[in-house]
Amino acid sequence: MKKVRVGVIGVGYLGQFHAEKYARMPDVDLVGVVDAEPARLAQVANKLGTRAFREPAELLGKVDAVTIAVPTILHHEIAQQFLAERIHVLLEKPMTVTLAQADDIIGLADRNGVVLQIGHIERFNPAVIAVKERMKSPRYMTAERAAPFTVRCTDVNVVLDLMIHDLDIVADLAGSDPQEVSAAGASVITKEIDMATARIVFQNGCIADVTASRISDEKKRLLRVFDGEHMFVSDYQTQKATVFQRGDKTIPELVPHDISLDRRDTLDEEVRAFIKCIRDGVRPLVSGTEGRRALALSRMITENIEKGMSGFASMP
Repeated sequence: MKKVRVGVIGVGYLGQFHAEKYARMPDVDLVGVVDAEPARLAQVANKLGTRAFREPAELLGKVDAVTIAVPTILHHEIAQQFLAERIHVLLEKPMTVTLAQADDIIGLADRNGVVLQIGHIERFNPAVIAVKERMKSPRYMTAERAAPFTVRCTDVNVVLDLMIHDLDIVADLAGSDPQEVSAAGASVITKEIDMATARIVFQNGCIADVTASRISDEKKRLLRVFDGEHMFVSDYQTQKATVFQRGDKTIPELVPHDISLDRRDTLDEEVRAFIKCIRDGVRPLVSGTEGRRALALSRMITENIEKGMSGFASMP
């Protein structure tokens, strides 16, 4: 079987992990890595035994696919460059800065018949997959994501940095388009929004309350789904899921039952899914369309916080 030739553009905190996953895959040839920081570039290239390139364009003609893990402001320009040459792209979230940019690269990928996958890694979390497989018609969801402050990813606000993961998940689980959104947030340490909360009402009546903070004293990633007489709880960090259901006693109670799950390396699952989509010619689990939906929700929430407004009629 011919190996898929892959390059990784941006080998900072996240990109280097992508490169490590590819380097270990027997059906992939990690052709090279790209980064603007010479010392980091040399270190990663030497560690993985691959070539170092200073510019993304140097990979053109040498690869079949790339992971792009650079600052968001560069996503559109670089993705466009590779999609135009019919090279498959795994693009980290948020996919672009604007919705117009998102539409541009989605259209380009479609016209050239190549895979465009967006890096919403929680879709590959077994604690999320287990809930999706078991639920029937969720009516209410809560998602809470918190992390201690770090200078990494401060080029975007907490909605685009952290909350966007959960916006993608609740929109997928709701199975419906958003109808109304209200939000509040604050800037505490950076000039961007550092903590935010949003309520999303979907067209089918499902409601999701989503909160995110990057100035917390603890790390937390929890999802709760209320579905009929069941409540599902997923802990993204421990990859554990529990279903609570009504007991048979006279006094109403919810009885917990652990869902048996095998722990997985979600990034490895994501990267392998990308390669499989390339080989099989199938649509990725998180395509540009889903990435755009999460971006649209993130931008609405950001604008509502900045303008003190709430409510919208349709997704842009």
